[in-house]
Amino acid sequence: MVSVVVKKVDSLGLRSNVIVGDERTVVAAIGDERNGHQETLSSLPGVEKVVPILAPYKVASREAKPESTVLKTHQLTLGGGHVGVIAGPCSVESEEQIMESARRVKAAGATGLRGGAFKPRTSPYAFQGMKEEGLKLLAAAREETGLAVVTEVMTPSDVALVANYADVLQIGARNMQNYQLLQAVGETDKVILLKRGMSATMDEFLLAAEYILDAGNQRVALCERGVRTFESHTRFTLPLASVPFLHERTHLPVVIDPSHGTGKASLVPSMCAAAIAAGADGLIVEVHPQPSEALSDGAQSLDPETFEATMELCTRVAVAMNVKIG
Repeated sequence: MVSVVVKKVDSLGLRSNVIVGDERTVVAAIGDERNGHQETLSSLPGVEKVVPILAPYKVASREAKPESTVLKTHQLTLGGGHVGVIAGPCSVESEEQIMESARRVKAAGATGLRGGAFKPRTSPYAFQGMKEEGLKLLAAAREETGLAVVTEVMTPSDVALVANYADVLQIGARNMQNYQLLQAVGETDKVILLKRGMSATMDEFLLAAEYILDAGNQRVALCERGVRTFESHTRFTLPLASVPFLHERTHLPVVIDPSHGTGKASLVPSMCAAAIAAGADGLIVEVHPQPSEALSDGAQSLDPETFEATMELCTRVAVAMNVKIG
């Protein structure tokens, strides 16, 4: 019956997008709602009801899919009572560094490994990453530990290469509105971690996710990494109210990045715990074997011992919130 509805939607000059949920399958008919096709679609066999979606982000909205999306890849689960923890260095620097990082964050309870192979840097003279060699090292770390690999892709031309090694493709804050890149990752079957732009509104953030969903990839997680404000006591301002707000508006899981959100390692443990208390579905935390020697973002990176203590703190909060962390 779904195929009949899809065929009819397409014949009306609309674009269909099928969203499979636990209780029902939704066929989003995307196009000009002024054409008045509601009665026609309501009469089709198998159609329970036709509901106009008022939000500008059609597929991402709760109206399209009332139940929350749960994303799984390897050991990493985001949502559904699981707070997935992604941890590792800002950038891959060497085999020794990334393998030690993977072993230590795995032992502490993380289920995802972060590490940048391609690094967008404000200065053209800063370390830009190891590129494909870094991707190979991340894949080797996954082979040993089973951690899901999370790494950033920066250009549409690199999507196929990065997807060949990674389990989760990260779209960085600077690329949130790179629409060609969003469409390119939307054509993959990988989990996409979309970071909020540092000056983006919530509608802009959700519409960026809509680009990926509209291209066909329903495996999208939203990452709040802090926004730029007049404050200077932290690198950015981390608005944890984003978590319940986004849960009201969208079915997509919400991940918090307290490392970029504060820019200070001393603040990261508290913000991790607070994010879980706010209902976050995941955390992405920068952890480096020797933060003082990191080639990028050392000031906001935890050492392995502090990360272990942070995971213990987060576990206590998770128990109180009746969720599982890891």
